[in-house]
Amino acid sequence: MRTKSCIALVALVATSLAGCDWFKTSPPDVKFAPDNADFRQKMDLAEVEYKYPLLPADLSKLTPANLATLSQEQIDQVYARLSAGPIPDGPFDGAILFPRGSSGKFRVAEIMGGLTGSALQLKGISLDALGESLWHGKVFYRDERVLRNRIEDIDALRKIGLVGQEPRKLAVGGKETWLLFPAKVFCGQSLLDARRESIIIDYFFTDEIAGYQEQPDFLAGRRGLRVRDEIRMVRPGFYLGRAYLDRGFLLNFTLYNDEIAKRDADAFANASPVQEDCYTGTQQPPVAVTASK
Repeated sequence: MRTKSCIALVALVATSLAGCDWFKTSPPDVKFAPDNADFRQKMDLAEVEYKYPLLPADLSKLTPANLATLSQEQIDQVYARLSAGPIPDGPFDGAILFPRGSSGKFRVAEIMGGLTGSALQLKGISLDALGESLWHGKVFYRDERVLRNRIEDIDALRKIGLVGQEPRKLAVGGKETWLLFPAKVFCGQSLLDARRESIIIDYFFTDEIAGYQEQPDFLAGRRGLRVRDEIRMVRPGFYLGRAYLDRGFLLNFTLYNDEIAKRDADAFANASPVQEDCYTGTQQPPVAVTASK
């Protein structure tokens, strides 16, 4: 009886805490330019960075969790004040980032429409489920300038006949994951902020990459959703990304490698030089250095 009472008490406390504002993630303590409903009155991104620079101490306050407490405008302002940093290497944990006030739903039908969207719907693909439940990050192969996406569960794809031969697997964090949807990785122009380059993850020619499997890899390519991602470094081991379908903005996401983040945290906080593989523009962000490759 005492054990049951303790369990009930713990459940009651947990439920109460979940409803408390102080138990929830707080917004990061960094500065933002005022938002304006009239886009003609919005501050230019160059002016945002000039007036509200993000120093290493500011970037160290950002986490995948507290970024979700920001509005889309604020996330855009964070992204615009970042530089690309080094092209990643190895596995990164991924999370879809739904900003404050968003519905939490993908804009696939709104962006694509037409035959492509209809064909995918007829095949029974739940893109919400694919993104939120199945996608768990990316594995970068820096020397090859390619990556593959970490998919934890492919049963949903199998059931509708979109898995051919058994996909390649990799052990990440003691757990096996399937590697699907390969993409090319290179430096290129950001679709949000053209002042400096981002690291581009391009699926358009996914079928040209070694190891490509028609089923289901075609979904991300030029005969499917025409996915294009871009990322910039928040700090070592932590990247903020933007996903596009056919050049229409879809969602934000984060990539995180805990080993790199812990290893380089102190050096970054002390403003040690950051490797920049991409063009940082003429307006240098505070964390960018000229040691580009």
